[in-house]
Amino acid sequence: MCLTPTAAAAGWSEFEALLLSFAPLFTQPTFGNARQLVIGALLSPGRRTVTAALRISGLEAKHTFVNYHRVLSRARWSPLQASHILLLLLLIAFALRGPIVIGLDETIERRWGKKIDKRGIYRDPVRSSRGHFVKASGLRWICVMLLVRVPFAGRVWALPFLTALAPSERYAQQRGIRHKAITDWGRQLVKQVRRWVAERKIILVCDSTYAAYEFLAGLRRHVIVITQMRLDSGLYAPAPEPAAGKRGRKRLKGERLPSLRERLHDPTTVWRRIRLRTWYGRTEKTVEITTFTAVWYYKGKPPISGRFVLVRDPDGKLESRAYLCTDPSLRATRILSYFVRRWQMEVTFAESRRHLGVETQRQWSHKAIDRTTPVLLGLFSIVTLLGQRLHRSGHLTPRQAAWYSKQALSFSDAIAAVRRQLWLHENISYSPYAGDNANNPDPLLQRWADALAYAA
Repeated sequence: MCLTPTAAAAGWSEFEALLLSFAPLFTQPTFGNARQLVIGALLSPGRRTVTAALRISGLEAKHTFVNYHRVLSRARWSPLQASHILLLLLLIAFALRGPIVIGLDETIERRWGKKIDKRGIYRDPVRSSRGHFVKASGLRWICVMLLVRVPFAGRVWALPFLTALAPSERYAQQRGIRHKAITDWGRQLVKQVRRWVAERKIILVCDSTYAAYEFLAGLRRHVIVITQMRLDSGLYAPAPEPAAGKRGRKRLKGERLPSLRERLHDPTTVWRRIRLRTWYGRTEKTVEITTFTAVWYYKGKPPISGRFVLVRDPDGKLESRAYLCTDPSLRATRILSYFVRRWQMEVTFAESRRHLGVETQRQWSHKAIDRTTPVLLGLFSIVTLLGQRLHRSGHLTPRQAAWYSKQALSFSDAIAAVRRQLWLHENISYSPYAGDNANNPDPLLQRWADALAYAA
């Protein structure tokens, strides 16, 4: 793909218009510095430090460099308000109607150092497997992403818009404060999204980490939750209606039902074979399901009612799993189609590390640490928004070669297109005569820009 001067100018104006949506959060000087940091973070091929952003922008000789550091460490602006603006931009671009499907997941940013006091020792989900356990020292981030189909990619992407740092338990013990569990952080983040879009239906997709009574009970009146369940969960029939004239407290549950594991091995269980169009990166997958409504109850906890879906692989290659949806009226096929979108969150975390330099930043102040990673993850969504605008104007196409025919667009294509128009913007020149066309950049410069645009 080769960007002409007209295309580069159009892409630059789209970039400027998108950044201006966040201008009310900053003072005018701070916004100018923040804008330059965003450009530097997008163009830098290696570490995403402030100095790297200044070097790639040609500002290494500027004596007021400390002002750029203070955008993250001292400037007064609200990341929460920035998340709200980003969510509205994403909804306008990709999910103007229908239910809003969001995903909740956490990732570990591997960091070391005495000044990073909120870090802990966690299981590394990237390097660990069922038979191999790897621990990592770092910061645990909880991220809320919009799970929506991106038109130029032709598939569902996970677009981050709200990220929070969950300090370790050791951090709370050293300061004598109450440790907030990861489910508490997740519940607060989802309720914040509920307040932002109070008029829309929200469907939350999360893994078995959030299959907790307190988490589901706190959200069942606000959002529809779809989560993976343990096979030994205690299930009961719905509570019967009290007899006429009977006094006393109403029952919370009915008779005990067979567990999910018992239903899985029961030969009388009726299974229905369905074919899903998407299944964890595969184009199609045939599975067998059985579904029913029940109440999940544990002594002393509020009962959780919903639709349970038990899934098994007829080929016997995949492990059988169970899912819960707090909306009993939702169909089983729809529940599974929503849940498999969660896989895209892992893809987003991997792409953010590969193309946006997550885990390479080196801020040490507490405020800068709390701000930098959410900003880098938010850049994933900003690049997607810019890619959609470039694609709509016909300036975003897959990278092609004689030996490689690529049909679908990926995030690397989107960020390369954004980088390319940033590189070429300063090299646009126009003739003073109305009848003349713009001068095309040198072909060698085009190849340089292409190589830099795809540099990880």
